[in-house]
Amino acid sequence: ETVKRTLAFISENWREQPSLQELGEQAGLSPEHLQRLFTRWAGLSPKAFLHAVTLDHALSMLRESASILDTTYELGLSGPSRLHDLFVTHLGMSPGVYKAKGKGLSITYGFHDCQFGRALVMVTENCLSGLAFADEGEEDKALADMMARWPEAAYVRNEAATAAYARRIFE
Repeated sequence: ETVKRTLAFISENWREQPSLQELGEQAGLSPEHLQRLFTRWAGLSPKAFLHAVTLDHALSMLRESASILDTTYELGLSGPSRLHDLFVTHLGMSPGVYKAKGKGLSITYGFHDCQFGRALVMVTENCLSGLAFADEGEEDKALADMMARWPEAAYVRNEAATAAYARRIFE
């Protein structure tokens, strides 16, 4: 119940970018206790969930033609460098490249077997930028869906280059 309330609180208050201390106060727990409890039950830290919610809103705004500066301040971030860090950390590309639909970006991809079936692993310059799953024989469909996110990017299939990422993710 505490984790559920914290998820809802973050989802409703993401613009304020609440700190772990503030989240702990809201939950009636110490920040350390909330961190352990949330991570155990949600599978990621409160900060990682806050980043995911913030990134989701950023992606939506940039798709709808908002400027990078407007997006930064609408998200409650202190400056464009924070937005840049969020994108590079989670997508392996800058907000500008995302807004340009991947123009000038090279994405290496490969398909790998895992406990969930076939995994499509996509990387940019030594950073995971996409992960999708497909049933056997549906790989082309999964690839087309991911490529639609960055239609201007150049794509190179290379399972050897993406194998280390697949091992880190699934082992």
